[in-house]
Amino acid sequence: MAILTLENLTFTYPNSTTRALDNVSLSVESGEFVVLCGESGCGKSTLLRLLKKQLQPKGNKSGKVLYNGVEIENLDERTSVTSIGFVMQNPDNQIVTDKVWHELAFGLESLGEDSDEIRRRVAEISGFFGIGDWYHKKTCELSGGQKQLLNLASVMVMQPEILVLDEPTSQLDPIAAADFIATLRKINEELGMTIILVEHRLEEVFPIAHKVVVMNKANVLMIDTPKNIGKRLLEEDNRHKMLLGLPSAVRIYQKLKANGECPLSVREGRSFLQNYKNTYPGYDIQNEDYSNRKKAIEISEGFFRYERDTPDVLNGLNLTVYENEILCILGGNGAGKTTTLKIMSGTRRLYRGKLRIWDKKIKEYSGNSLYRHNISCLPQNPQILFVKSKLRDDLMEVAELMGYDKEQSQQKVDAIAKELEIENLLESHPFDLSGGEQQKAAFAKLLLTEPKIILLDEPTKGIDAYSKKILADILYRLKKQGMTIVIVTHDVEFAAEHADRCGMFFDGQIVSLCNPVDFFSSNNYYTTAASRISRGQYKNSVTVDMVVELCEKNGKVKDNG
Repeated sequence: MAILTLENLTFTYPNSTTRALDNVSLSVESGEFVVLCGESGCGKSTLLRLLKKQLQPKGNKSGKVLYNGVEIENLDERTSVTSIGFVMQNPDNQIVTDKVWHELAFGLESLGEDSDEIRRRVAEISGFFGIGDWYHKKTCELSGGQKQLLNLASVMVMQPEILVLDEPTSQLDPIAAADFIATLRKINEELGMTIILVEHRLEEVFPIAHKVVVMNKANVLMIDTPKNIGKRLLEEDNRHKMLLGLPSAVRIYQKLKANGECPLSVREGRSFLQNYKNTYPGYDIQNEDYSNRKKAIEISEGFFRYERDTPDVLNGLNLTVYENEILCILGGNGAGKTTTLKIMSGTRRLYRGKLRIWDKKIKEYSGNSLYRHNISCLPQNPQILFVKSKLRDDLMEVAELMGYDKEQSQQKVDAIAKELEIENLLESHPFDLSGGEQQKAAFAKLLLTEPKIILLDEPTKGIDAYSKKILADILYRLKKQGMTIVIVTHDVEFAAEHADRCGMFFDGQIVSLCNPVDFFSSNNYYTTAASRISRGQYKNSVTVDMVVELCEKNGKVKDNG
């Protein structure tokens, strides 16, 4: 019997004529690991919230959501709270107490469990998740990965039957994200927990999923096993947007038009590559000479701390960003990457060291001259940029502030909305948009300021692979126009494909800075799936297209005996 059933589920948000969900039917068996994927704004997060009575959005709903045959609305409060656990995208939005131990106990205390039961369950869950070492820590002292693991443990201590997760790894670095997914696999395999996961980063989750649900414009496009999804998407439409988001091993297999069983994991991908020769073993890459390039941003011996009695976040940072380049800064959660962007944007000041923008000290910029047609920054949380009740009004305000009249502003807004494919969102309240849609809308606002330097903090967070391609195309266009772009990101695939240089941030400094091929080829853990798959077979191949090109150049082993 299905533990969860959706029957002809349709949902429309207030004041909207477009359905967020349209006649969605889905059945989830007990113990299944189900991955829900699709382009940004297709209804994934809305569907998840309709599974939890306490989180259901306001709007017009028809159809049914059944948990063990009972409609969600008819569940008693205790069952609804405990049986269906929910982990949100932003870990800070779910933490409600100041200490780790209290966060673990909070839900049980709210249910009125006795103290002995609470202590027993909290001790058990701490052991299972291995979080005993930071049991007495303040929640504000935890890294992003630790916070998300704490959220998961706080839900699991309630002993749910279904675990629902909405892009839980979107704000985690690659290593923390892999650890989190490994924990989900452990929960599913060892506890038999039913898991429903919305995720854009499919590399780690495809190999462990039992079933994949692909959504497309408020509908369920297909439901199948991970190995069949790639094949069916090709048959459906060989230009389908979701093809870009599939795991690297699947995309290599597809691009080579291979036969046989489709590989999903890095291990299976490495085995698949043994079918190809390595007569031409890889690429020789040389670093570009930047000695004659104009310096856009220069930080020399930079030191920064947020409070006098706290440790330095930046510890002798030296970094030069050149005109007309795309620089990606990578590193673990809490390493200081976002702080560096704040220093570059002038919103924070070094207590020691120098910062120059276009060879001018930061204090030499008077008024708003630093920002007018000069520097613009997209923060990690795009919501803080929105001040109007309609996205169109938000964008119009920026265009008019740049000196354009109303008609010119309208033309500017329409052109940028078309380029980012957000025309249908212009009449929406920015806070009603999905996380990925908010990222694109905030980027549109940034572009209207016509800057020379763009600072982007996690711009690919929460957006699908097709939207990433649109973003990359825009960044290339801006670069051709002479713009300088600095990106802080956890998205190693995006950095490998689109950066001119990549820098690893650690211990308050940039410890490695080079072209993306050298960068990812040298890393064993902080690297792309394509690099892991091809390592040992081909050298310096860090993207899917590079691996495919080498396979085609070398040819199959069986072709020549």
